[in-house]
Amino acid sequence: MRDVLEVLEFPKVRALLAERAKTPLGRRLALALAPLSQEEAERRHQLTQEALAYPYTLPEAGTLEEAYQKAQGGARLSGLELLKGAQALEEAIALKEELLPLQNLLSQVAAGIGDHGAFLTKVRKALDEEGAVRDEASPKLFAIRRELKPLRQQILDKLYALMDRHPEAIQDRFVTLRRERYCIPVRAGMAQRIPGLLLDESESGATLFIEPLSVVKLNNRLQALRLQEEEEVNRILRELSEALAADEEMPGTLEALGLLDLVQAQASLARDFGLSRPRFGEAYELFQAFHPLIPNPVPNSLALDGERRLILISGPNMGGKTALLKTLGLAVLMAQSGLFVAAKKATLAWPDRVFADIGDEQSLQENLSTFAGHLSRLKEMLESATAQSLVLIDELGSGTDPEEGAALSQAILEALLEKGVKGLVTTHLSPLKAFAQGRTGIQNASMRFDLEGLRPTYELVLGVPGRSYALAIARRLSLPEAVLKRAESLLPQGGRLEALLEELEAERLRLEEERSQLLSQMAQVEALRKRLEEREARFEEERQERLKALEEEVRQKLLKVEAELKALKEKAKTQGKKDALRELLALRERYARATPKGALEVPRGLEAGQMVEIPSLRRQGRLLELRGEEALVQVGPVKMTVKAKELTPLKAQETPKAIGLKPRREVKEVDLRGLTVEEALLEVDSALEEARALGLTTLRLLHGKGTGALRQAIREALRRDKRVETFADAPPHEGGHGVTVVVLKG
Repeated sequence: MRDVLEVLEFPKVRALLAERAKTPLGRRLALALAPLSQEEAERRHQLTQEALAYPYTLPEAGTLEEAYQKAQGGARLSGLELLKGAQALEEAIALKEELLPLQNLLSQVAAGIGDHGAFLTKVRKALDEEGAVRDEASPKLFAIRRELKPLRQQILDKLYALMDRHPEAIQDRFVTLRRERYCIPVRAGMAQRIPGLLLDESESGATLFIEPLSVVKLNNRLQALRLQEEEEVNRILRELSEALAADEEMPGTLEALGLLDLVQAQASLARDFGLSRPRFGEAYELFQAFHPLIPNPVPNSLALDGERRLILISGPNMGGKTALLKTLGLAVLMAQSGLFVAAKKATLAWPDRVFADIGDEQSLQENLSTFAGHLSRLKEMLESATAQSLVLIDELGSGTDPEEGAALSQAILEALLEKGVKGLVTTHLSPLKAFAQGRTGIQNASMRFDLEGLRPTYELVLGVPGRSYALAIARRLSLPEAVLKRAESLLPQGGRLEALLEELEAERLRLEEERSQLLSQMAQVEALRKRLEEREARFEEERQERLKALEEEVRQKLLKVEAELKALKEKAKTQGKKDALRELLALRERYARATPKGALEVPRGLEAGQMVEIPSLRRQGRLLELRGEEALVQVGPVKMTVKAKELTPLKAQETPKAIGLKPRREVKEVDLRGLTVEEALLEVDSALEEARALGLTTLRLLHGKGTGALRQAIREALRRDKRVETFADAPPHEGGHGVTVVVLKG
């Protein structure tokens, strides 16, 4: 059997992960990623979560690893290689110091980075900023270079002086090296002027490179010192290379850096693909899961638990059935490998093994047919799967006679159900759909198909078996109707099942439409309920404010009375009781006139909203509000405040008398500009109620043009209001789109 990781395309996920690794260490770990123990997988999930929350910069671990491996192999590293390795180690130590204070799993991984103090000290002492060996690297090297520098300068001084004495023999005034010895360019034919050794000549033969005899001994000494310097430099570099190879902390440092790189790559993969952290449990529950390797995938949700252990998915070809199997399989493998999964939310069981029979793989070595190849994999499932296993079977029963294939497939499903395994199975066989319908442990499902557009939607529909849509598609493509009817008459029992499925699907679509409408109406009712609650709260707040104002007014009056009584008392003491008594009687008379008996009593039967009569004015109106001893009444277009005791409530059957006035039909305008949507809708509601009370037929709502949001919200409310007959924009010269004219029902 082909490795399940390859069947489910897990290597492609590993390749995407490796692309995001920054070092060869991390790339190798990514390409070798495989399912781990549950404890380690959960640890990797936590590390990935922490890496998402705290990005960090990795050192050049590739350079460090390469230098360490060469040193381990006995090679002598160059100064630059040693310097870059040391710099990478210093960056790794700095990263360790950065992560340790976090006190989380990342800090625990970073703790594996070593100190490397001995090696770094040697490198800093021996090499300069460009990787060259310093003079102070050893006493011997210091002595050699102390002699080399003045000797080199002595040779140069002699050669330039010689060239200045014989300018006619010199081709160009410069000193050069030939065969590692200093020499000067001499014109051909003038060599007798400057005795010495011929080291080289130009390609044209016009210039001879001569080592004058006066510097031969100096050059010899210089060459000897150079050899000694090279030997000592090589010895120092070899010693540093051996120190690197002998550093016992290097394996731990490289392992820690590799894991930090892998974890950062996992965080990057999760960020780029919208992956989420999985949780492990007893069931498989995927919410809005998708295939991470498919461009613009359609998310689906599914669940496998103790009651629904198997889901049988049917539907047309190319509808997304195989992709759904791989979506679940990949989610499990990625979660077991420490990766986040392609779902908005995922709870996954931990299977002891994942079995996958996907595709039409054949075993050429065993000379097996496609069907035999499927059977060999199904045989292994039946023999090895347990209640903790996950099975993914694509096109069960295909590749052979449909009747025999259906019988064999049903027997296989029964055996898998008996074992208690969980998984997804796809099929085209109608008998299997009938077998799964209503049976315990298995659930029908289908992939939705857009018959109008003749294209799959890749959406999973649970509880409903799928159709092949062969005849439906043929009818959409206008095949002769006689041929289609003959085909329908030839349909076996499975074909009649397809017809039943068509009816069920139509009913399901109708119910979904009704459900959508009900949800919309419920949302409207909820919005209205909130509006009413807000209005009630606001009215209660206003009532409390009025009560407080009334209490304050009464309190002030009482204080005034108390002050007057106190003043009378004092006057009685000083001016005599007779005058004080006279003023007290006058004060009593004044307050008696101001507050007639029963003035604060509200006549019984008065309630806000009812029709009342004002006998003193010979008018009728609607009582809008009671304010203690006063009442606010709407009489025609006018609101007036009158004494509550002067009102006479009209009986319900009485019709308000117009008293010679014609019904008012004028247009009223409400300015809503500057209000929020909620404030404006409340004003509109009040204006509609008031307009009805006044007998108005039209109402102008001035909302302005702006972004159109207020206008749209108002019109949505008007469409639902039963008091509104119709509405439209005002004429252009009267406001146009900035004004909505409302016609009220009679």
